[in-house]
Amino acid sequence: MAAASSRRKVTSSAALVSHDVQSRLKGDILDGRFPPGSKLGTALLQETYEASVGTLREALSHLRSEGLVEMEAGRGFRVAPVSAEDLRDVSALYIEFEERAAVDSVRHGGDAWETDVLTSFHRLARIEALPREERIQRSSEWLLCHRAFHDALVSGCRSRWLLRLRAPLYDHMERYRLLSQKHRPLSMHKRREHELIREAALSRRAEEVGELLRQHLEETTQTVLRHAPQFMPGAG
Repeated sequence: MAAASSRRKVTSSAALVSHDVQSRLKGDILDGRFPPGSKLGTALLQETYEASVGTLREALSHLRSEGLVEMEAGRGFRVAPVSAEDLRDVSALYIEFEERAAVDSVRHGGDAWETDVLTSFHRLARIEALPREERIQRSSEWLLCHRAFHDALVSGCRSRWLLRLRAPLYDHMERYRLLSQKHRPLSMHKRREHELIREAALSRRAEEVGELLRQHLEETTQTVLRHAPQFMPGAG
């Protein structure tokens, strides 16, 4: 029994390490530390994440299933490339799923949903109300709060499949947005857009929430495309 307990602890510890490496690698791909198309060599990754080859291959295989990593026969793994065509494809699907999930969520979310929307909005709004320089310094915190707010909006959706399909699309949109962020001015009007979405959601105006989200996300896509030529072939 003691041996079995020890094995379970080792397995659990290995799983935690694997998940941590996967999360860190994913974050580094999303924010552009590993640029689109760059090679993900084993030696570099071992040095960066202090992980075994097996753990790294498991993380890479998982991210490959999410479309963030590609494998070339005989040449190993590389970061998935980006393009204007891919952005438009991802954006169209993400907007459709986000709108549908949010509308259903507003119609059917309960008291806990309302609390999550309100709490996540306040955390996001506090950062968005900061002076420009401080906002830039706390950009990583804003990313977490922004994701939490959008996740809260759709958390009341009754379709688990819709939420599962939405999640990886959010990540791909986030990668494009973060890549373009280095080449565009800081947006100051998103705060008001988030405020309008929150007001409509808590007032249970489901169709209005859907329309506001669609406008909000389409504008983001166009902003990325306007500032894409520096890093994305076929933009413009």
